[in-house]
Amino acid sequence: MSAGNQSRPQHQTNWDWRAAGNFIGGGTGTGLLLFAAISSVAGLSPAVPVCAALVLIALGLFCVWLEIGRPWRSMNVMLHVRTSWMTRESLLAPLLFGSGLIALATGSAVALWLGALLAMLFLYCQARLLNAAKGIPAWRQKLVVPLIVATGLTEGVGLLALLTALAGSPHIAWLPAALLVLLLMRALLWRAYRKNLAAHGAPQQALAVLDRLESPFIRIGHWAPVLLLMPVLLLVLLQPTLAAAQWLTALAGLIAVAGGWLFKYTLIVRAGYNQGYALPHVPVRGGAGPGSGLASKPGWNRF
Repeated sequence: MSAGNQSRPQHQTNWDWRAAGNFIGGGTGTGLLLFAAISSVAGLSPAVPVCAALVLIALGLFCVWLEIGRPWRSMNVMLHVRTSWMTRESLLAPLLFGSGLIALATGSAVALWLGALLAMLFLYCQARLLNAAKGIPAWRQKLVVPLIVATGLTEGVGLLALLTALAGSPHIAWLPAALLVLLLMRALLWRAYRKNLAAHGAPQQALAVLDRLESPFIRIGHWAPVLLLMPVLLLVLLQPTLAAAQWLTALAGLIAVAGGWLFKYTLIVRAGYNQGYALPHVPVRGGAGPGSGLASKPGWNRF
């Protein structure tokens, strides 16, 4: 077997759908908790969105627990607060749940906003956790941090729009504009991330996976909800309480959430190729020295 074949990037197998489930549940739940706090200022009851947010975060953490080879040793993760973003995420979780449950039980605005702040810290820890996996080029790219944060916020406001419609709550006039802004932000960050990843070099298999994601993620997960939101903004200006505006926003939110989930699943489960081995000089039998062979970085788009 040639040196190129031996050093070609391989697909990682440590993180699977359970790891993706943590980023999906945690990201959507934390984003929803923040916007539940913001919407409470406008008089919307936070009970339903807070309950949904806590359930999603709990499901994400449960996925992580399932992924651990020896689940009952999971408390060992608490021992590395100085070096591990997973430890920091785990330490924030009980504080987040405590604040959310107190807010539900007492209606305390202070507890709700504290929970929202902890949720943002939790989301940031998740983004840094993914970025800290330096052996995976698609994850270590620096723009993955704001992209994961923006995705969680987009999913949060999108799910809030869906929940308010399903619960029959009054339409929140600023939701369509907030969702539109976050969708555009997420799309721009995705473009910048994808461009930087190719410019700095990445495994060809990872780039191919991300290229196949482009159509469903951008055309369906972004432009479809944007097209739905454009008439909504006009309807809100003419008649803020119009039911059609609320349900169009809810549909746009559902598509935005689905797009975010697809993106995170693809990035973590399918695009997770390691960097392989770069050979500055390929050994050549009978060569005069280490510089006798050509440089090799097999499986990459550029050396």
